[in-house]
Amino acid sequence: MGDLYYTANMSLDGYTTDAQGNFDFSEPDAEVHQYFNDFERAFDTALYGRAMYETMVYWETNPGPEDQSPIAQEFAEVWRSQHKIVYSATLEDIASERTSLERVFDPEAVHDMVRAEPRDVSIGGPTIAATALRAGIVDYVNLLVLPHVLGGGLAALPHGYRAALDLVEEQRFSGGTVRLLYRVGAR
Repeated sequence: MGDLYYTANMSLDGYTTDAQGNFDFSEPDAEVHQYFNDFERAFDTALYGRAMYETMVYWETNPGPEDQSPIAQEFAEVWRSQHKIVYSATLEDIASERTSLERVFDPEAVHDMVRAEPRDVSIGGPTIAATALRAGIVDYVNLLVLPHVLGGGLAALPHGYRAALDLVEEQRFSGGTVRLLYRVGAR
């Protein structure tokens, strides 16, 4: 029986992108990138909304080893090995292997699918995660808080969302990023 994990990079003031949609502030250093490699290896299945998928699909055809660090190449291999489900009513075509497209995000069906999985499932992207969080189907919230203040943008957590969270793990990285893993409490 799997659990659903929502992971987000966010600024100290809670945004995944700035007001113009830029997320360059969240480019990981080698230590954080290695964390992501190790963390993502635990998931066979990743759920994405359109915008996050269009960002992540880079890893399907990223430049070869001569243009990437070994850590980046490792992440590309981990990403390509995962089954990806993209939820979008407007995306016309899938640009990666091991990927399926669903037109509607049905929280009950997603919850049933996650529970039927032998391993945990990740959900990426604050917009699709907002739907899952509000539906009460997210089991863990994994936040990487970066030492930046953006003053606005796309929030990592949905406006008006309330939940009891239990801190399970915390980790500090040398560059100032802090990881906080919460179990979502009583819904």
